[in-house]
Amino acid sequence: MVRVLSDADVASVLELEALLPVLAEAFEKQYAGEVERPERPHYPIGTGIDPDAPTEPTGTGLCMPAYVHGEPYVATKLATVCPDNPDRGLPTVTAQLAIVDAETGQPRSYVAGNRITSARTGCIGGLAARELAVEGPLELGVIGAGTQARWQTKAIAAAVGSRLEAIRVYSPSDSKVDCAAELADELGVPATAVETPREAVAEASVVVTATTATEPVFPGEALAEGTLVVAVGAYTPEMRELDATTVDRAATVVADVPEEAAETGDLLEYGDRELVPLGGVLAGAFGRESPDDIVVVASVGSAVLDAATAAFVYDRAREAELGTDVPL
Repeated sequence: MVRVLSDADVASVLELEALLPVLAEAFEKQYAGEVERPERPHYPIGTGIDPDAPTEPTGTGLCMPAYVHGEPYVATKLATVCPDNPDRGLPTVTAQLAIVDAETGQPRSYVAGNRITSARTGCIGGLAARELAVEGPLELGVIGAGTQARWQTKAIAAAVGSRLEAIRVYSPSDSKVDCAAELADELGVPATAVETPREAVAEASVVVTATTATEPVFPGEALAEGTLVVAVGAYTPEMRELDATTVDRAATVVADVPEEAAETGDLLEYGDRELVPLGGVLAGAFGRESPDDIVVVASVGSAVLDAATAAFVYDRAREAELGTDVPL
């Protein structure tokens, strides 16, 4: 029997405060080399469907397998990224996870993956803020107002607690107003929609970029000294959120998966730049050297985090007797 977990099942057991230490441990194991994380293929999907643009794909497909040594489960995520989906009332990113018994290879669960993807990606920003933001009260500037912008903000709030005192949200669309209102209501932190990227990042302690942009989304000269920049949107050479000024001003550039982050549009022209692994930061091997340093964290996502989050959700769902068992 395979247990199918719906998005509602996942939502009922997925708590960011409890997930953060699980993912911190997964990052440390990745840093120590105690994981299996094959290359994840990216491939175009939907080519030939649109008669008006027969050579253009409708999106990107991804396959992301991983195993954390010593854990009882193997997980593989199948995901798609379809930029036109918001116009269809559908999420840009859609994912499902298959969980397999690591000892016997038998299937154990099939899990709705959108919330897991959102939460584990959000926790990257949360862990980065916990470890690398300056001490004291924090102001957060958010570029983007979609699903991931919300999860990044919620995870940062879960990680730093009452230190988060203000949120500013920018998006070129009116979605920034709804995003700011939702965050203020859920987190109890003042959140404001602003009219320009500069307004969002100026004087911010932490800046998050969560977009699908192919050009820089804020001016790097607007950053205050000591700002932590968490960029989670770019994962291909064509995608870019950070301008050269931001990267040049950064004293340290951290990446969740350095070898993959180096190939994104944000860092492609910085082939000789040292990228500090986020797992090493969490393990205590690296850290912020000065409160005046600008620190950049570039995230492309890791299947190791999907595996850790899926196992966390599956175990909690079994304890709560959630899900539907079906024969395969």
